[in-house]
Amino acid sequence: MQSDAKDVDAYLAEVPERRRDALARLRRLCRAELEGFEEVMAYGMPAYERDGIAEIAFAGQKQYLSFYLMRGDVREAFAERLADQDMGKGCLRFRRPETIDFDLLRDLLRATAARPGTVC
Repeated sequence: MQSDAKDVDAYLAEVPERRRDALARLRRLCRAELEGFEEVMAYGMPAYERDGIAEIAFAGQKQYLSFYLMRGDVREAFAERLADQDMGKGCLRFRRPETIDFDLLRDLLRATAARPGTVC
Protein backbone atom coordinates (compact mmCIF):
# COMPACT_ATOMS: atom_id res chain seq x y z
CA MET A 1 0.00 0.00 0.00
CA GLN A 2 1.36 3.39 -0.90
CA SER A 3 0.77 5.71 1.98
CA ASP A 4 0.65 9.44 2.59
CA ALA A 5 1.87 8.90 6.17
CA LYS A 6 4.45 11.42 7.30
CA ASP A 7 6.42 8.94 9.42
CA VAL A 8 6.76 5.22 10.05
CA ASP A 9 4.62 5.28 13.19
CA ALA A 10 1.73 6.73 11.19
CA TYR A 11 2.38 4.21 8.40
CA LEU A 12 2.17 1.27 10.79
CA ALA A 13 -1.03 2.64 12.30
CA GLU A 14 -2.62 2.46 8.81
CA VAL A 15 -1.57 -1.13 8.09
CA PRO A 16 -4.27 -3.81 8.50
CA GLU A 17 -4.01 -5.31 11.97
CA ARG A 18 -3.22 -8.83 10.69
CA ARG A 19 0.02 -7.48 9.17
CA ARG A 20 0.94 -4.78 11.69
CA ASP A 21 2.89 -7.01 14.12
CA ALA A 22 5.07 -8.47 11.35
CA LEU A 23 5.86 -5.04 9.89
CA ALA A 24 6.57 -3.62 13.35
CA ARG A 25 8.95 -6.54 13.97
CA LEU A 26 10.63 -5.87 10.63
CA ARG A 27 11.00 -2.21 11.57
CA ARG A 28 12.65 -3.13 14.88
CA LEU A 29 15.02 -5.42 13.02
CA CYS A 30 15.94 -2.69 10.52
CA ARG A 31 16.56 -0.18 13.30
CA ALA A 32 18.72 -2.65 15.21
CA GLU A 33 20.84 -3.80 12.26
CA LEU A 34 21.15 -0.66 10.12
CA GLU A 35 23.34 1.48 12.32
CA GLY A 36 24.08 4.82 10.70
CA PHE A 37 21.04 4.65 8.42
CA GLU A 38 18.20 7.15 8.58
CA GLU A 39 14.61 5.92 8.77
CA VAL A 40 12.44 7.88 6.32
CA MET A 41 9.24 7.60 4.34
CA ALA A 42 9.98 7.29 0.61
CA TYR A 43 7.60 6.38 -2.18
CA GLY A 44 4.87 5.88 0.40
CA MET A 45 6.71 3.27 2.45
CA PRO A 46 9.29 3.04 5.24
CA ALA A 47 12.84 3.17 3.90
CA TYR A 48 16.35 3.21 5.33
CA GLU A 49 18.86 5.56 3.76
CA ARG A 50 22.61 5.82 3.99
CA ASP A 51 24.13 9.04 2.67
CA GLY A 52 20.73 10.04 1.30
CA ILE A 53 20.26 6.84 -0.75
CA ALA A 54 17.58 4.30 0.17
CA GLU A 55 19.05 0.80 0.45
CA ILE A 56 16.21 -1.00 2.26
CA ALA A 57 12.44 -0.50 2.35
CA PHE A 58 9.35 -2.47 3.26
CA ALA A 59 5.64 -2.23 2.64
CA GLY A 60 2.35 -3.94 3.21
CA GLN A 61 0.82 -4.52 -0.22
CA LYS A 62 -2.68 -5.78 -0.97
CA GLN A 63 -1.59 -9.38 -1.63
CA TYR A 64 1.71 -9.60 0.26
CA LEU A 65 4.31 -7.97 2.48
CA SER A 66 7.32 -6.73 0.57
CA PHE A 67 10.94 -6.24 1.56
CA TYR A 68 12.98 -4.14 -0.88
CA LEU A 69 16.69 -4.85 -1.09
CA MET A 70 18.19 -2.24 -3.39
CA ARG A 71 21.76 -3.52 -3.14
CA GLY A 72 22.73 -5.65 -6.13
CA ASP A 73 25.91 -6.89 -4.48
CA VAL A 74 23.99 -8.20 -1.47
CA ARG A 75 21.43 -9.93 -3.69
CA GLU A 76 24.26 -11.59 -5.60
CA ALA A 77 26.02 -12.68 -2.41
CA PHE A 78 22.78 -14.27 -1.16
CA ALA A 79 21.67 -15.73 -4.50
CA GLU A 80 21.56 -19.28 -3.18
CA ARG A 81 19.46 -18.40 -0.12
CA LEU A 82 17.17 -16.19 -2.20
CA ALA A 83 16.64 -18.79 -4.95
CA ASP A 84 13.63 -20.37 -3.23
CA GLN A 85 12.04 -17.06 -2.27
CA ASP A 86 9.22 -15.24 -4.08
CA MET A 87 11.36 -12.43 -5.42
CA GLY A 88 11.26 -9.80 -8.12
CA LYS A 89 14.35 -7.87 -9.20
CA GLY A 90 14.86 -6.35 -5.77
CA CYS A 91 11.75 -7.25 -3.79
CA LEU A 92 11.07 -10.26 -1.59
CA ARG A 93 7.36 -10.98 -1.28
CA PHE A 94 5.76 -12.80 1.62
CA ARG A 95 2.10 -13.73 1.08
CA ARG A 96 1.41 -14.26 4.79
CA PRO A 97 3.10 -12.64 7.80
CA GLU A 98 3.88 -16.03 9.33
CA THR A 99 6.00 -16.97 6.30
CA ILE A 100 8.50 -14.14 6.76
CA ASP A 101 12.00 -15.52 7.21
CA PHE A 102 13.29 -13.01 9.77
CA ASP A 103 16.64 -14.82 10.02
CA LEU A 104 17.20 -14.31 6.28
CA LEU A 105 16.14 -10.67 6.51
CA ARG A 106 18.47 -10.10 9.47
CA ASP A 107 21.37 -11.55 7.48
CA LEU A 108 20.49 -9.36 4.47
CA LEU A 109 20.35 -6.28 6.69
CA ARG A 110 23.70 -7.11 8.28
CA ALA A 111 25.29 -7.59 4.85
CA THR A 112 23.82 -4.29 3.68
CA ALA A 113 25.14 -2.44 6.72
CA ALA A 114 28.59 -4.05 6.52
CA ARG A 115 29.73 -2.36 3.35
CA PRO A 116 28.68 0.30 0.90
CA GLY A 117 27.81 -0.88 -2.56
CA THR A 118 25.88 -0.18 -5.71
CA VAL A 119 22.18 0.39 -5.36
CA CYS A 120 20.21 -0.94 -8.34
